[in-house]
Amino acid sequence: MSASSRLARSMWHQLEPLHAVLYFSPQAFEEAAALNYDVDARWPSYFAYRTAPLGAAGTRLATATYYSFSPRTVAEHLPAVWDVATPEQVLDARVRAVDRTYRAMLGDGVAADGIVEAAELARRAAESVQVEGRVLTAANLDLPWPDEPHLALWHATTVLREHRGDGHLVALNAAGLDGCEALVSFAAIGAAPVANFAGRGWSEQEWDEATQRLVARGLVKPDGTATEDGRALRDQVERMTDDLAAEPWRRLGEDRAARLGQLTAPVLGAVFESGLLPMTSTLGIATVQVAY
Repeated sequence: MSASSRLARSMWHQLEPLHAVLYFSPQAFEEAAALNYDVDARWPSYFAYRTAPLGAAGTRLATATYYSFSPRTVAEHLPAVWDVATPEQVLDARVRAVDRTYRAMLGDGVAADGIVEAAELARRAAESVQVEGRVLTAANLDLPWPDEPHLALWHATTVLREHRGDGHLVALNAAGLDGCEALVSFAAIGAAPVANFAGRGWSEQEWDEATQRLVARGLVKPDGTATEDGRALRDQVERMTDDLAAEPWRRLGEDRAARLGQLTAPVLGAVFESGLLPMTSTLGIATVQVAY
């Protein structure tokens, strides 16, 4: 693994929670409820907030974007979420939600000099990404940059995490893993309990069939645990993901990336101290549960 790929992995761990807090904060659910979304469940607001940069995306585009979600689950929410509110209304609510969430976590710290500098560095990294083949990355980059530093910081972390996520889908495709197989193979290496993936919407039969396909490929044992080849394939996927996420960090450089990590450490701490993020992960990052 190259130095820039290792840096990409490290910065993902550092910045992912700063983005992911949107999908769990009470302020985000309040803003979604004000638009008349059902907030008794997590997914209506999740699909609305995350998909809105694409415009009024339909089922097929969203299925391609979310990959490891069951197409049936995606179809339950898209394009129906746009019958509740337009993408433009959702994007406005998203900014308000992030603003309120960060102010609740940081108080007057949202205007600290460190946030200003962090936003500048993160934006520099985000604006250096290549967008070819990266739909969610490009869609978020096409949005106007917020003026307030804490909002610009969140927007930059969003571009960077979607850039990594778009690359992750390329790596999964290259490994010959479909949406359900991607989850089965991830659970097989012990990255997360099978029950944690229930929200992705695959039926027990679909999960069992995906397991059998991986058994036939020699990647998973009949008991659902990974073989040596299965672990090697998942390692290949993660390494390719890191490699495909490395470019913005190569351009920013190790010193400025380290400075960004230092400056965002108080925000990361505030996210963890808020208790908003779940303690189990479906991505391999401690206390973060988000979905590509």
